[in-house]
Formats: sequence, structure tokens, C-alpha cells
Amino acid sequence: MGSTRRTILAAGAAAAATSAVTRVFAQQSGERGTGKFYERGPVRIYYEEAGSGFPLLLIPGGGLNSTIAFFTGNSPFKAIEEFKGEYRCITADLRNAPSGQSTGPVEFERPWESYADDQLGLMDHLGIDRFMVMGFCIGGPFIWSLLKRAPNRVAAAVLAQPVGWRPEMRDPKYPGVFWKSWGPALIAKRPEITLQTTDQFVTNMFETNPDFVFTVTRDFVRSCQNPILVLPDEVPAHPYAVAMECAMLAPKAEVSIFPWKEPKERIPLAVRQIHSFLKAHRPA
Repeated sequence: MGSTRRTILAAGAAAAATSAVTRVFAQQSGERGTGKFYERGPVRIYYEEAGSGFPLLLIPGGGLNSTIAFFTGNSPFKAIEEFKGEYRCITADLRNAPSGQSTGPVEFERPWESYADDQLGLMDHLGIDRFMVMGFCIGGPFIWSLLKRAPNRVAAAVLAQPVGWRPEMRDPKYPGVFWKSWGPALIAKRPEITLQTTDQFVTNMFETNPDFVFTVTRDFVRSCQNPILVLPDEVPAHPYAVAMECAMLAPKAEVSIFPWKEPKERIPLAVRQIHSFLKAHRPA
């Protein structure tokens, strides 16, 4: 092969590799807004903002690997794009999501509370008192945790395809036991964390007194006075029965059509309902 041809091929390969890396980085960073870090002691949370208006916290789905990239990948619709025209959209990588940029201690004594610390701490960092929140998948239990911890700060909440408990999850081989792969994936990235620590974390989070929505009781949901909108799902980790029970128990709850994701032509109808719900409860 001539030296000129080798030079051309090498340059082409380098350009392709650079392009691929750029695309991957763009996907990981969410491709939206401006990426920054909020730090509190040993905790470092990567977050992004887009748009303006009343604050809307967007919690990505993906279990314990929830990152901003969800909104340009597996999300049923592109929530940041959809709502940034009317709201100040704020989203973040979950602490210690293996593919994300947020890091901090693995607080196995208080797993759910540590995530609420991050979410409320980010709002404090941004100078935001009241906000609305929309969460997908594991964002459902996170939202109930926020409603319990700071009900006066949450103007309204949307729970889309929320995670919930079903008895089949007692079988470690059940596909809804989404937390089993998180520990090994995190340790591969951060070898200073032990498997014992990650096992204790997920055990305390999902397997100690498991029931309902993991973070609150049915009595709490009955007493919750915050407006909520539930968009139920029915897959192993997103039980329809639990989502509907929340909608029936919460005194100010609304519910979407079901199924709302299939056929895909129904998704815009669900998105319109979310817009109407948020607008109805957006503080002046």
C-alpha cells in the first residue's frame, strides 16, 4: 500500500473514531442544556437545565442506572424537548449510576433518603423553593419520597410508568428485579466500593419490608394532598395494579388512558394530558 493511501485511510479512521466518541459523549450528557456539577461534601451531581419558566424537575428512568441520556434514548417521548418551551427543565444523573457522571457515597443505611438529599439539594443549590416534578420508572418511588419529605415544595407531580412492588419480585430470576446488575456494574467502574456494600444498599432499598411503592405506605398516599397524574404501565418492573392503586387512593390524583404508549399514536394524547395537568397546577 502506498504511503499516500495509508495516510488517507488513517485520517479517515481517526475522523470516524472522533465522530463516534463525540456521539457517545453527546448521548451520555443528554444532548440538551448546559451540563454542570452540584457538590455537597463527597457528593457530586451532574445536572443539566433547558428552557425557562416555572421549575420542572425531570427524573429519568432506568432503575439505578438512571441518567440524562434516558431522555434521548429509551424514554417514551423526549420530555426535555417537549417541556422546555414552557418550563425551566432540570434533570440529573442519578448518584452512582454506572454510566453517569454523578458520584458519592453508597449510603446503604438510608438508600432512598440519600437520593432525596440529592434531588432537594440540587433544588436548593439552584435557589428553587417550589417546583413541579415528572419521573419515569424509578422516578415514581422517588417522587413519593419527595412528597413525603417536602410536600409544600412540590406543586404537582407526574408519575410515568412507575416502578412498584409485586410478589414475583421475591424470585431473584424474575425480570422485574432490575437492581441485581447495578452493584457489579458500579464496582467495575469504582473498584474501591465493595460488593458487600452494594448488596446491603439494594437489600435495604428493595428487599427489606418490600411493599407497594417502596418509599411510602398506602396510608400516606391516602393522606397526600398534592395533585398527581399517573401514567400506568404493565411490564415486570412497572405493575399496572400498583400504579392504579395509587391513583385510586390519592385524593387529588388523575390517571391517563391505558395503554398510553401503544400504539405509539397514543403518546401525543398522553403528552397533551401532561401539559394540561401541569398548566392547571402551575403556580401563578
